[in-house]
Amino acid sequence: MMGEKPTVAISHLGCEKNRIDTEHMLGLLVNAGYSVDSNEELADYVIVNTCSFIEAARQESVKTLVELAEANKKIVITGCMAQHFQEQLLEELPEAVAVVGTGDYHKIVDVIERVEQGERVKEITAEPNYIADETTPRYRTTTEGVAYLRVAEGCDYRCAFCIIPHLRGNQRSRTIESIVAEAQQLADQGVKEIILISQITTNYGIDIYGKPKLAELLRALGKVDIPWVRMHYAYPTGLTPDVMAAIQETPNCLPYLDLPLQHSHPEILRAMNRPWQGQVNDGIMERIKISLPSAVLRTTFIVGFPGETQEHFQHLLEFTQRHKFDHVGVFTFSPEEGTPAYNLPNQIPTEIMAARRNQLMALQQPISLQKNQQEIGKIVDVLIEQENPETGELIGRSGRFSPEVDGQVYVKGEARLGTIVKVAIQSADAYDLYGQVVNSDRLLSRSLSTVA
Repeated sequence: MMGEKPTVAISHLGCEKNRIDTEHMLGLLVNAGYSVDSNEELADYVIVNTCSFIEAARQESVKTLVELAEANKKIVITGCMAQHFQEQLLEELPEAVAVVGTGDYHKIVDVIERVEQGERVKEITAEPNYIADETTPRYRTTTEGVAYLRVAEGCDYRCAFCIIPHLRGNQRSRTIESIVAEAQQLADQGVKEIILISQITTNYGIDIYGKPKLAELLRALGKVDIPWVRMHYAYPTGLTPDVMAAIQETPNCLPYLDLPLQHSHPEILRAMNRPWQGQVNDGIMERIKISLPSAVLRTTFIVGFPGETQEHFQHLLEFTQRHKFDHVGVFTFSPEEGTPAYNLPNQIPTEIMAARRNQLMALQQPISLQKNQQEIGKIVDVLIEQENPETGELIGRSGRFSPEVDGQVYVKGEARLGTIVKVAIQSADAYDLYGQVVNSDRLLSRSLSTVA
């Protein structure tokens, strides 16, 4: 007589790439007949899908692992930190029954079975080369209206501050057919927004097709019945006229560009070993604004990179002031062992980095406010994602906002979760918008009066 299968919980940390790995592990376990519990206390095993991108993320991962170890849990460590510190984790955490690398999460069922037999498992491919496709089971953990869709995994660039290629391997893209097939599955499940992700989405397809194929991919996704297709991480040099035309001509492709610029000064960009090195300039920004006037622009900057002078920082302030991005994320430099920037001279003191971060964010705040205020009086499409049980107020996002990183729209009125509704925007602050659901009769009478 076979015993009951153990119950498994997953504790998820890290980015949306990691989230997709979590969702595949859940799907594979459920498919294999395991009961998956969101309550870690009740589960026999807890899989901790870790992040190892920067020091702060590792601390959070370690804290989670230690808390679970103290609660006497059997821990399976997966994700970037498992890839990064395989032996050390097994040595330092006797409670860890397995470590599973970033290219091995699809073997999770086999790993649990081997652990059940009493083995301590180390399942780590040194150079990760796996990527799941539309046939890999997946159990979504995001709100019902939105899903992430991974178009490629890994990265071929070697930026001086970044450990990702070491943790996730070189770029490997899925075929256009595979991505469209998964988009179709998501559409059939009622998903309203898919977010295309990879390390560098503008490089999509180079490894399998010999040249970037993002424009073709967007046009192919334009035939799938999903209202919103959003793209994350568009390197400016990859925004070719062809890609810009595809964004403009594909009705469900949101003109939302997340440009991971990291800095504006050519010397710092060269020190960062960014692929376009000093070409993040006004010319690129102007070209984007001319070819996509409706574009919502988001970017991220790193302040305090080793050798960043007050003059370099001033250049970044002026660049930000001049280009008026809709959304700006600012990070202080984190020295990562194993990256070239770790050993660079002229490391910047923490308090100077923090001061620069605060100064740049303070500069951006009125710009974000002004951008949000331009929405007042408009009727915009909003994807409704949550309902506040106390107030009945709805919370969602318009196309201007991406989940987790941007603001939200607070909505009064009635609407079903996971649907896109028309909302009249009434007020705004630096981060969020506030509005009212427009019911169809009001819309009709308005359009009739404009005809009259």
